[in-house]
Amino acid sequence: MKVCALKLELTDDTRSTILPTFQRNEPLRHGVKMHLNHSPPPRAAWFVWGLGALFYLMGFFHRVAPAVMTEELMREFNINATALGNLSAFYFYSYVAMQIPTGILADTWGPRRLLTMGSLVAGIGTLIFALAPQIIWANLGRLLIGGSVAVAFVGLLKVANNWFPPRYYAMVSGVALFFGIIGAVFAGTPLRLLMNHYSWRTVIMLSALATFVICLGIWFFVRDYPHEKGYTDLGGTEIDAGKSSLQKIIQGIADVFNYPNTWFLCVIPGGLVGCVLTFSGLWGVPFLTTHHKLSPPMAAAMTSTLLVAWAVGGPVFGWFSDRLGHRKRLYLIGSVISIAGWLSITFITKIPIYGLVAMLLVTGFSSGCIIITFAFAKESVPSHLSGTVSGVVNMGVMMGPTLLQPAVGWILDLKWQGEVIRGIRLYTLDAYQTGFSLMIAWTVLSFLLLFFTRETHCRQMV
Repeated sequence: MKVCALKLELTDDTRSTILPTFQRNEPLRHGVKMHLNHSPPPRAAWFVWGLGALFYLMGFFHRVAPAVMTEELMREFNINATALGNLSAFYFYSYVAMQIPTGILADTWGPRRLLTMGSLVAGIGTLIFALAPQIIWANLGRLLIGGSVAVAFVGLLKVANNWFPPRYYAMVSGVALFFGIIGAVFAGTPLRLLMNHYSWRTVIMLSALATFVICLGIWFFVRDYPHEKGYTDLGGTEIDAGKSSLQKIIQGIADVFNYPNTWFLCVIPGGLVGCVLTFSGLWGVPFLTTHHKLSPPMAAAMTSTLLVAWAVGGPVFGWFSDRLGHRKRLYLIGSVISIAGWLSITFITKIPIYGLVAMLLVTGFSSGCIIITFAFAKESVPSHLSGTVSGVVNMGVMMGPTLLQPAVGWILDLKWQGEVIRGIRLYTLDAYQTGFSLMIAWTVLSFLLLFFTRETHCRQMV
């Protein structure tokens, strides 16, 4: 039997027609790469992204939950304000420490594995916190929760980068913040009302169960790239596990700091976020109950009002920034309004309830301008460093509450005058005003540093 060899020669025109169908990001079917000519529909993109957003929601729930259980925690573990501030801040210690590794892992592992592993460890940490017999175990639980949910936001940014067109990046980032704030709202009045019927340990146990369910959903349904579900990729950077060598990780971190905006954007958002999460996440409820004579559920509702406004402000600022084609100007406007709001909330002592609500709404909404940080940073470095710079900048974001929550607690204990009610220390208005002044000072610094950033005009600068 003769074997005939067929030689196929391609002309330039034929080559240009056939070869583009064999792209490295297109799916394999029966061993042959198939060309798909449709991008992922919005419903598919939002579904994949939404499962990761549920994990981010749970992370925010744990971030602010101590605010409505300050009395229970102080009584349960027999601790003062400084120790309570540290208990809450253990979440942020590990959260901050994980940000740079998270950015690297987002660029190497991909969001699916990153979010699955994070939600699994978060569930374990939540169980430890709920069952903690002593403060050291509670601290360990908070440490595991913070370190694991640290991957959520950067993972979401990576999903947004891979599944949505670039023009939607800032808006989708804002919606991510909205999801997070929903979790924070559940940790406000609803959590307080639940604790009127169930112990704080029972409620936290239920949240651990919910986290494990989310973990399973992410593993089974989330994919790193659209081509893994049969759609055309939108240009996200391909995952390369070979990048994960120590030398390349260090090089990636060094590279993002070669761009001046990275330095500024590591410090700027910490002041705005620090104010919101220090107030709503720990010290706002006791401040409002003590000096505005509100009941604990009403005080929790007030801090939730701040968070809801923050949630709405994020997508709005992101959308307007994309629409108007600039980052810096809107960021400055939001910052100066936020400073004015915090000054009013802290130092205007005699104010009707509707006036206080208005202040919290305006302050929270304007603080949503921090969402611009992530698009601003992404456009300031090469696209292949998007995950790394997101982690670096998010580390700066969380430095605010990490430092401010225990610092305010330390000031409160320093100025404590010995008054105790139902076994809980009572702090004076002057003590709260001094502590909150630390928050306001950082926000003023953030506003000033913004003038030194370089505008990107919503375009990749490098």
